[in-house]
Amino acid sequence: MKTAELTQGTVTSRDGTEIGYYKTGQGPAVVVLHGSMESARSHRLLAEALADEFTVYLPDRRGRGLSGPHRPDHSVRTEIEDLEAVLIAAGADRAFGVSAGGAVVLEAARTLPALRQIALYEPAIVADGAPHRAWLARFDQEIARGDLAAGMVTSMFGFEMAPPFLKIMPRSLLRWMTEKMMAKEERQAPAGAITMRQLAPTIHAEGVIVAELAGTFDSFRAVDADVLLLGGTKGLPGLKPGRATLERVLPHCRRIEFDGFDHGSSSDPGGVNPSGSADAVRRVAAEVRAFFKQ
Repeated sequence: MKTAELTQGTVTSRDGTEIGYYKTGQGPAVVVLHGSMESARSHRLLAEALADEFTVYLPDRRGRGLSGPHRPDHSVRTEIEDLEAVLIAAGADRAFGVSAGGAVVLEAARTLPALRQIALYEPAIVADGAPHRAWLARFDQEIARGDLAAGMVTSMFGFEMAPPFLKIMPRSLLRWMTEKMMAKEERQAPAGAITMRQLAPTIHAEGVIVAELAGTFDSFRAVDADVLLLGGTKGLPGLKPGRATLERVLPHCRRIEFDGFDHGSSSDPGGVNPSGSADAVRRVAAEVRAFFKQ
């Protein structure tokens, strides 16, 4: 699969913040909203797979790449306003969202009647937001003192992303390993790449989003859009119960679970997604393409 050729553009969100995006392809517009520890460039392979039939917009969510910074009062509403600005500029009524980006797209579909079809990969909707509010306090302290590696370890456990074998390792060792991993990535990253060290502070906003939308499943009964709900059998265990609940409450929903896929299987391999593969992206893209062509 060749790398998508991208052009750049910007829109202005309701609070005046610039939201930048990349664009590729031809045909009806689709906006792809990336997840945590990702940027617009994390879905270049997915964009390439859709580009012969759709014009794909890849916005950088706040705090990353082409877009402006988070503000102290950042919330789900802020994210929806950012997405809405891109949807209007693109003339899009279709969107694909991943993880926290998927949660934003789903909430946007509840509040923005313009969205007609949405596809979601492991949307970060959970039953209880209290655990996320608890770890955020420690994360903020670690980031404030410049200990990004410690903050990433805290968020890994907070988001329940740690595999079982890591749970028995001392935090000091995990912090050391994380620091080494970030340093290696920076040495090998091509010019202009958005690295884990740059992305680490954005995790605060992801935790805010997950906590804010936690337990809101019943509100999604009001979603009129057609929904394609995707996930993997090896995805985040904490998100799988939420998909089962969403499948029950969403009025127009089709669910697919990919055997052997994990939380990053819709995203480009590399960086924080070392287990990703181009083949997995192609399989996800094939389902998304068929859905959006309906």
